[in-house]
Amino acid sequence: GRALLILLLSATVSLLGGLIFGYELGIISGALLQLQIDFHLSCFKQEILVSALLIGALLASLVGGILIDRHGRRRAILVSSLVLLVGSLILTLARSFIGLVIGRMTVGFAVSVSSMACCIYVSEMVAAHQRGLLVSLYEAGITVGILLSYALNYIFADVDEGWRYMFGLAIAPTAMQFLSILFLPVNPVKLSSWDSDCQKGLIQLQNTEDKEVAKREPYKEKHYSFLDLFRTRDNMRRRTLVGLGLVLFQQFTGQPNVLGYASKIFHSVGFQSNSSAILASVGLGAIKVVATLVAMAFADKAGRRALLMAGCVVMAISVTTIGLTSRIAPLAMARDCKAATDANASHSLTQHPLTPLASQAAVSPIPPASSAVKSQAGPGFAASRGLTKVFASTQSREVVPDSSLSQKRVLVGQSKKETVESTGSPFGGAPWAEHMVLNWITLLSMMAFVSAFSIGFGPMTWLVLSEIYPAGIRGRAFAFCNSFNWAANLLISLSFLDLIDAIGFSWMFLLYGLMGVLAVIFIYLFVPETKGQSLEEIDQQFSRKR
Repeated sequence: GRALLILLLSATVSLLGGLIFGYELGIISGALLQLQIDFHLSCFKQEILVSALLIGALLASLVGGILIDRHGRRRAILVSSLVLLVGSLILTLARSFIGLVIGRMTVGFAVSVSSMACCIYVSEMVAAHQRGLLVSLYEAGITVGILLSYALNYIFADVDEGWRYMFGLAIAPTAMQFLSILFLPVNPVKLSSWDSDCQKGLIQLQNTEDKEVAKREPYKEKHYSFLDLFRTRDNMRRRTLVGLGLVLFQQFTGQPNVLGYASKIFHSVGFQSNSSAILASVGLGAIKVVATLVAMAFADKAGRRALLMAGCVVMAISVTTIGLTSRIAPLAMARDCKAATDANASHSLTQHPLTPLASQAAVSPIPPASSAVKSQAGPGFAASRGLTKVFASTQSREVVPDSSLSQKRVLVGQSKKETVESTGSPFGGAPWAEHMVLNWITLLSMMAFVSAFSIGFGPMTWLVLSEIYPAGIRGRAFAFCNSFNWAANLLISLSFLDLIDAIGFSWMFLLYGLMGVLAVIFIYLFVPETKGQSLEEIDQQFSRKR
């Protein structure tokens, strides 16, 4: 009975940790539409507010590992929950732009520490044959959290100061996670011996033979310094190579940006402004949830390595297809936020993706607006950019929802009610119609990309990272790799529009396809299969020279 209770509480902590992470990533896109009006935010200030969560998360990656290793995983989750409660209260009660930035940085710090501690804690708490399922539950929580944030963005869109409710509602799941972790025991790896772990039923060995061996040779936890990550001791350098390779390929295969153009692709097949925002966010969100559930089901059966390789192959094919189709039927790419910083000039309208310039009209697959440009290109479309960009995140952790320079907002002073208005007819006789088949291929390719990421790189990267390092340095190693993940995400997102200017949209996506192929080769050569093995067996497997 106690083992079952521990299992259920571990699952709850994992799911709630992911849900909070996803919610905080997704909620900013809807909140910004109101904040830009209430606080008269310029484009630059909007970028700072969006990037604040990323900065907080990066800081947490640098210091969080020490907290996790020195003070234990359970205490790290408790502290991160308290910090998150403080951050949510700061945001809910904020009266100034500075208050909002401090609140978002605090929240970013907390969710980053929580994400690392949750994955490590759960991986150490459960049996080998359940580890894949329960650690992947964190990723499922992220996708559900993002979907939940979209629903609340929609509900509070017309409420006066609705952003306060959006930020404040994060307090409920955070309090639930705090209470759940109170009933869980301290880290099993911190217990005195391997034998006592087996007796407590926290780590179930694979069979009686393994248990006998464990009793004869008690598991002794080794102590490591941070620099051991780069030394040959216990093959640590190879483990660091595997960890960094996974997090960097997770970003360099294009996941922060492919979905930034989801709403454009929805427009290209004939869906208009706000229906596009809803379809792109909810439709792709549902696909992500289903794909993550598939990954959970197969993580302990098919194995981590198989899912990573299969996901990479499909991602490479998908982005290559988008690259090739966009050469024939190019999407009109425009920098979105050129709004004036002067609050009095907030109604000025500048070049926008939905208003093709004369030079673009002949090739733009985006249907022209059938009503006034101002109503067509209102915050509803800005929301769709914000909403769809978020999907890159899961991961991920991947991610800020809409990284600063590449994700920019339009039209500071439009009425909030326009967010939920739908204008324009779905189809209009335009040049985009002649490429309809290619546009649908592009859309299906993007859906395949989302599914493949959610089956492979999304959950499996963090599962493998929580398994391959020895207990004594697991927190610092995970944090070290996580910091590269956040930094790579920032780099990819900030350079995306400049790279498109330099080499073109289709070549950019073909480059992502090439990175996908390299990722498959990397996984085949360097990433071992860890399914069904205890953490100690994985450690021994890595420690042997190959």
